[in-house]
Amino acid sequence: MSKITFIGAGSTVFAKNILGDVMQTPALQGFEIALFDIDVERLNDSEQMLLNLKQTSASTCQIKAYSDRKEALRGAKYIVNAIQVGGYDPCTITDFEIPKKYGLRQTIADTVGIGGIFRNLRTIPVMLDFARDINEVCPDALFLNYTNPMAVLTNVMNTYGGVKTVGLCHSVQVCVPHLFEHLNIDPTGVKYKIAGINHMAWLLEASKDGVDLYPEIKRRAAEKQLEKHHDMVRYELMLKFGYYITESSEHNAEYHPYFIKRNYPELIERFNIPLDEYPRRCVNQIEGWKSMRESLVNDRNLEHRRSHEYASYIFEAIETNKPFKIGGNVMNTGLITNLPKEACVEVPCLVDANGVTPTYVGDLPPQLAALNRTNINTQLLTIEAAITGKRDHIYHAALLDPHTSAELSMDDIVSLCDDLIEAHGSWLPSYK
Repeated sequence: MSKITFIGAGSTVFAKNILGDVMQTPALQGFEIALFDIDVERLNDSEQMLLNLKQTSASTCQIKAYSDRKEALRGAKYIVNAIQVGGYDPCTITDFEIPKKYGLRQTIADTVGIGGIFRNLRTIPVMLDFARDINEVCPDALFLNYTNPMAVLTNVMNTYGGVKTVGLCHSVQVCVPHLFEHLNIDPTGVKYKIAGINHMAWLLEASKDGVDLYPEIKRRAAEKQLEKHHDMVRYELMLKFGYYITESSEHNAEYHPYFIKRNYPELIERFNIPLDEYPRRCVNQIEGWKSMRESLVNDRNLEHRRSHEYASYIFEAIETNKPFKIGGNVMNTGLITNLPKEACVEVPCLVDANGVTPTYVGDLPPQLAALNRTNINTQLLTIEAAITGKRDHIYHAALLDPHTSAELSMDDIVSLCDDLIEAHGSWLPSYK
C-alpha cells in the first residue's frame, strides 16, 4: 500500500484541505494516510476529523495516527510538512516583543527580517532530524514543504538534508486572481508568468489575446493609490520597480527598507501597514479553534470539496502521468540566471510521472533580481549560521537584512541577536 505522511497533522484545518483533497482524488484511493504530530490532542482531533471525511466521501484511503515519527515516515512515497516550531507562545511572542525594545517593528516575521531569521534557526535542526529519518526509512520520498520560512527550509532539506524537496506556497496561485479582482479586470483567458523567490516572486508577464495588460494594470493601480486599500505596498513597489509581486503587502512591508521606519511614522498610515499583524492572527486563530473544533472534529456528516492546494494535484500527476503545472520552490540549478546558484527560487514547474521538473526562466529584469538578492543574502547567511553553529553568521544575517539594517545600528543589531538567542533558550542549539 502506498503511503502519504503528514507531519504537523495537528494543523487540523490545513490537514482537512490537503488530505480531504487526497480522499477526493480517484487516483489516490487505497493510499495509507499517516498522521504525526507532537501534540497528541490535536493529532487525535485530526484523525477523527479525517475518519469522518472518509465516511462521507466513501474513500478507500486508510487513516492512521502514529506516536512514533520514524514509523509514520517508514515507506512513505509522499510527505507533507506543516510544522511550526515553538508556536505562538513562546516563540512568536519572543520574535516580536524583544525587537520592539529596540524600536524594530514587524508585521508577520516569518520569512526574513529578525523574526524570520530566528524562526529559521529553531526550525532547521528539527527539519534536519526529519531528513535523517527520511534517508533511513523512505529515501525516495517526495517531500512537500509548506512550512515558513519557505526558501531557507526548502534549501536546507535539498542541500544538507539530501531529501527531494519542493516548497509550496499559496501566493503564486492567488496572485493574478486577487490582483485582477481588485482592479476589476476580467481574468478569463489571461496568460501570465511568475518567477523569483518565495514571497518575492514577480508577475513578469500578463497578456490576453496577445495584448500586454501591464499598462492597464498600472493605470488602475495608480488610481487605487489615491485612496486607502489593503494592497498599497505592493502597488507602490510595482509603480516604482515596474512589476507586481506575489506575496501580500503586509509581508512585503518588512522585506524592504522603505515602509516601516521610525523616523517616518506617517508611512505606516500612508501605506496602511498592519504592524503586529501575525500575533493578532495567532490569537484569533487560537480563540477561533475553540468554537470551530466541535463542528470540525465531531461532525459525522462532515463534507469537503477539493481545494486549490497543490499537493493532491502533484500526487495525482505523478500517479497518472497527466501533466500539471505548479509554482514550486526549488534549487536554482541555472533556472534564474542572475540569481545565485546557492539560492532557492520559485519558478513554474511541470509535474508528471517523472516527478517535479522546474522550467528555465533566464534573467529577471535587473531591478527585480537586485531586490531578490537583498533577501537571498540574509537567507544564505542564516543557513550558514545553522549549519556551522557560528554565532557570527547570525549577526551577519541580521546585519544584511534590509529592514533591520535600515532601522538599527550595527551594535544594536548584534545586541538584539544576543537578546533573542538568550530568550529562545532551549528552542535553539548552542552557537559558538
